[in-house]
Amino acid sequence: MADPPPSPLSTYLSRTIRVHTTDSRIFVGQMKCTDRECNIVLGLAQEYRPPPDSVLQTKAVEQGIGSGSGSGSGIAKLNVQFSSRYVGLVVVPGKYIRKIEVEEYIGGGGGGGGV
Repeated sequence: MADPPPSPLSTYLSRTIRVHTTDSRIFVGQMKCTDRECNIVLGLAQEYRPPPDSVLQTKAVEQGIGSGSGSGSGIAKLNVQFSSRYVGLVVVPGKYIRKIEVEEYIGGGGGGGGV
């Protein structure tokens, strides 16, 4: 029996990626592996958590965003600090992944990374 084709995610192995989860957390780390359920293992990972809703509401009022409209349309424009912590090696279950972003490197070609 032939091996299944590689996952499209496997092209990002060893790259730095950002994984957004359904509970609003963001994990940034080096992609180590994935499986058929789209679980992702990140190495050297940082976890970023948004502030609680009460802080977001206070900031929205202070910054004059979304007050009175009730739609929350300006909430994405809030200038707030996410708390972060180093988590090292982490598994992010595929069923909780909302979005994946790959960090792009802009620099002089040639690779090698010399001085």
